[in-house]
Amino acid sequence: METIREKIPLNKIEYSVRATQAVLQYGVGAMVDFASQTLVTAAPETWSSVQKIYDERFAKALGVEYFALPIKITYSRFPEWYFCPKCRDFMPIDHWIKRWKEKVQKNGNLRKVYENDSYLIKHMRCPDCYQDLVVSRIVTVCKSGHLNDFPWVEWVHAKSNRTCDNPVLKFKTGASGTEGLEGLTIECSCKAKATLKDAFDEDIFKTLAEEKGTSAFFCQGNHPFKHTKHKCINYPVTKQRGASSVYYPVEYSSLVIPPYSDKLNEKIENSKAFEKYCGVIEEEEPEDRIPKINKKLSEWTAKIALEIGAIESDVEKILRRKWLDEYESTDVSSIQYKMDEYDALTGEIVSPSGGFGDFSREEMDVSIYNLPHIKSISLIDKVRVVRALIGFSRINPVVNMEDEGFVSVKEDSTPFYPANEVRGEGIFIEFDFNDISDWISDNPEVIERTNQLNSNYAASYFGSKHPRIVTPKFILLHTLAHLLITQLSFECGYNVASLSEKIYCSETSDGKEMAGIFIYTASGDSEGTLGGLVRQGRPDAFPKIFKKAINHAKTCSNDPICIMSRGQGRDSLNLAACHSCAMVPETSCEENNTFLDRGMVVGLFDNKKIGFWN
Repeated sequence: METIREKIPLNKIEYSVRATQAVLQYGVGAMVDFASQTLVTAAPETWSSVQKIYDERFAKALGVEYFALPIKITYSRFPEWYFCPKCRDFMPIDHWIKRWKEKVQKNGNLRKVYENDSYLIKHMRCPDCYQDLVVSRIVTVCKSGHLNDFPWVEWVHAKSNRTCDNPVLKFKTGASGTEGLEGLTIECSCKAKATLKDAFDEDIFKTLAEEKGTSAFFCQGNHPFKHTKHKCINYPVTKQRGASSVYYPVEYSSLVIPPYSDKLNEKIENSKAFEKYCGVIEEEEPEDRIPKINKKLSEWTAKIALEIGAIESDVEKILRRKWLDEYESTDVSSIQYKMDEYDALTGEIVSPSGGFGDFSREEMDVSIYNLPHIKSISLIDKVRVVRALIGFSRINPVVNMEDEGFVSVKEDSTPFYPANEVRGEGIFIEFDFNDISDWISDNPEVIERTNQLNSNYAASYFGSKHPRIVTPKFILLHTLAHLLITQLSFECGYNVASLSEKIYCSETSDGKEMAGIFIYTASGDSEGTLGGLVRQGRPDAFPKIFKKAINHAKTCSNDPICIMSRGQGRDSLNLAACHSCAMVPETSCEENNTFLDRGMVVGLFDNKKIGFWN
């Protein structure tokens, strides 16, 4: 990463983004449109201040030491091209700065204004017209994740078959009397002129490069978020600055479960001594860390125990687990990783100290609920969820670090990923394995519908990159989770986007059979923290909610088209499920609103029998 030459403080009111947004939609590498200019959230190595977040299991799985929520976010200026809406001059920001400098030399009265804002941060204005500058509305991106300014100079001269040693551009709108891209014109002082027609064609830069015999249209290999450029042999594509395909974040979430949610564990992580000693360990070379810990463990244990008022032996056991126990890196989206969470939600793993900490579970008497096919219901009064941003892609979404186009948000030496944490509550429902197996074996049409979705998935972009077989059990659980989220929103006033799902589904051949759904509060504010969701999970309320969710699934305002569908939604990865009946906000769904089918829950018009709750 390049050394940052200078950091310019920004107005905290004008350039304000919630810390959680800097991890999600405005994460590292994303463009943020502020009132006066557009900036890119810079790499975490440049952040001035962070708040550490600990989730031992999650951190070890991802190969980092901790997570961090940004307190003071750093930005990089991008795009660099701006135009004046009055004189229409169009140039990079450093040229505007140079023009201001020349203006000041001629007019000494402007010197004070320029000296207080020599980088045009506070007032981005044309030095001649005093009009606010407007940022370029289009950029180019490539499949390797690079983000570049549109090649304005190369474009106008290639389209006009001209060359120019000293290009001075103007950006004009409506000059040709037409709308759309043909009405946007770039003119150069050398009389070269071109519209933006064809600029969004996928292969336009390759075509121009081959026609003109030039390498000027290759991707510039720019990563504005970390101020680096790499040689890139891809041809980029043009995108609107705010297009969703410019930035696809790769995020993982994890429940903090026993023993990592233990109260003593939390006290240790919040102690000043622990933070100090973690800093000491970070400063050591990797090969020297274990010897350093072994040498200092007794001393550090005593000081941490004294600070938090705990028994030294208990503190030492936790410190050994944190610092010395080996933990193999794993895919946090894998079934194996979810099995630990499932064991905690079903009560197979409990807190060693008996304290609540960040995870509190109350198992209910399921017989009181009188709901068929449900094996157990647990009310999770307290849960902490950590969401980490590990990377991003452009043009096409990716799933994990191994996918082509994945760009890590951090350097290998950086000990943390950007993250935020949510403390909330939830309802966990475990279903009867045998009942689900009997339902599948008794209904061949269920297998047929599942095969249809698997076929659609195999033909999709994601299916070609990540082969996967979805089971009827998964589709059933996933659809029911969406129906319950929607119904809970109706019943208790929750915003649907403030609820999230986790689906636990596997077979014995995967190492453990799982069949459960966990619905929990996912908002970052106080909503849901006073027991509202857990209250809806109690015997006097939840059976009504559950039955209403099933009944509402029987009809959809888009029926009969919806119920008879053989593929709808993204890549036709849903059957009887649309925005009117079974879809939820994508932030609430683990699967991007795919693999849904009401037919498996309540049956079809001509075959009610195939519904698990017909």
